[in-house]
Amino acid sequence: MSSRAAGLLLGLAADRALGDPVRWHPVAGFGRLAGALEQVTYDDARGAGVRHTALLVGGTVALGVAAERATRDRPLLHTLVTAAATWTVLGGTSLGREATAVHDLLASGDLPGARQRLTHLVGRDTSALDPAGVARAVVESVAENTSDAVVAPLVLGAVAGLPGLLGYRAANTLDAMVGHRTPRLERFGWASARLDDALNLPGARLAGALTVLLGEDRRGGVRAWRRDAAAHPSPNAGVVEAAFAGSLGLRLGGLTTYASGAEQRPALGDGRDPGPGDIVRATRLATRVQVGAGVVSAGLALSGGRRPRRPPQPRR
Repeated sequence: MSSRAAGLLLGLAADRALGDPVRWHPVAGFGRLAGALEQVTYDDARGAGVRHTALLVGGTVALGVAAERATRDRPLLHTLVTAAATWTVLGGTSLGREATAVHDLLASGDLPGARQRLTHLVGRDTSALDPAGVARAVVESVAENTSDAVVAPLVLGAVAGLPGLLGYRAANTLDAMVGHRTPRLERFGWASARLDDALNLPGARLAGALTVLLGEDRRGGVRAWRRDAAAHPSPNAGVVEAAFAGSLGLRLGGLTTYASGAEQRPALGDGRDPGPGDIVRATRLATRVQVGAGVVSAGLALSGGRRPRRPPQPRR
């Protein structure tokens, strides 16, 4: 097995077993750096956002390139560095823990507590959500973040190694920080949002395919993906959320309220509204998709890492 494939699988196993690092998380450090740099680079213009994104993502990719070159001739070290980077950029287990915490509060009848805990998962206004609205928000977040926080980085790590892993997480973090359609960030955050969309394209399609393959209703998953995904405002979240909705026999979408205003999201799937028990079903499906993505990504890394055999040299 190649050191890249082994590192990806070890990193995924570490995430499944341990979740995010509790202290000194590198992604949190990157976020603080990005916030400080924004104070210098901000301007209400796309060009300023392009420079901000290029500096941060480009610098992170350069760090990944340096690490890749320093370890490429030392397979064991390369495996360990790749595993550490993979563990750092993945967030599947923490996602599941937060979803389970909201479920437990809902199941115990603590709706105010569930609303408050939901803010750890979503950026929408949760203050007026009923139990079905809370459950719907959790299922949508689990679907989208299974792709964003696990499948997409694994795919890019498989094809581009350490630069792909680290560069993806930098771009995704920047999108979460500045990629919002608010008056202040509409132009400055444009580059971060578009880069994140582009980097997530292959991962979202793989996540959708694995959701259909490993879900409870394959026909329903395919039907919802083909019929509903394109209506979603995100070219990537729509794919995974529609696949989850169809595979679980649910109906997602609807009125979604943010600090910037309310949006009427398109309906995804044609089943019933989600309930607390569907959070458990969604997290179990997400786990299967994450493990499947690890297997596929390891296979990609193996196929890309094989060197062609040299033809036999004629004897003289």
